[in-house]
Amino acid sequence: MKFICTILWSAALTLSTWQARAACADEVPYPHASYPELTIKTSLGEVVIELDRQRAPLTVNQFLHHVQDQRYDDNLVHRVVKEYVVQTGAFNSDLTAVTGCGQLFNESGNGLPNDRGTLAMARYDDPHSANSSFFINLKDNANLNPNRKTWGYTVFGYVVSGMDVVDQMAQQATAYHPELDAPDVPVNPIKIISVRLNP
Repeated sequence: MKFICTILWSAALTLSTWQARAACADEVPYPHASYPELTIKTSLGEVVIELDRQRAPLTVNQFLHHVQDQRYDDNLVHRVVKEYVVQTGAFNSDLTAVTGCGQLFNESGNGLPNDRGTLAMARYDDPHSANSSFFINLKDNANLNPNRKTWGYTVFGYVVSGMDVVDQMAQQATAYHPELDAPDVPVNPIKIISVRLNP
């Protein structure tokens, strides 16, 4: 079974390189980490996450490219919806857009549900439009899972520790932000200081 997963992972990584050739480097970031563990350092505390490279290889590969290139450093948590999601990875703290690696093939059919504490890729209506922005589920959000008629939102990891920090984010006051032209933006900015692979 492990051998089959390795073959599937290698094939998926080849697909990933093809999918984002214009913006991502060809090499696989952190190739020896099958289940990479990372620390997200925020202005409210640290959140440790583990990524599932076996179940979401394309997504994890691209996410790690962004980490390796430090594209998640000095980001804003730009969307907080209580009892739903906390989202980041789209804007830097100066409100400029994060430069991502390109659009991703949707891997929501990987069997990982959008349960509380999981990480999933944000996207537009186009199921294959995910890029750099991701969210953490604050509860079990079955409505974000795929079904026979629609694609879902790709889950690619989960919070190992620091969910209390995420819950603290969820309690912050939010409002419409005219510069971002977006609702649900924290009134007092919450920053992602850095995202780093743990040794």
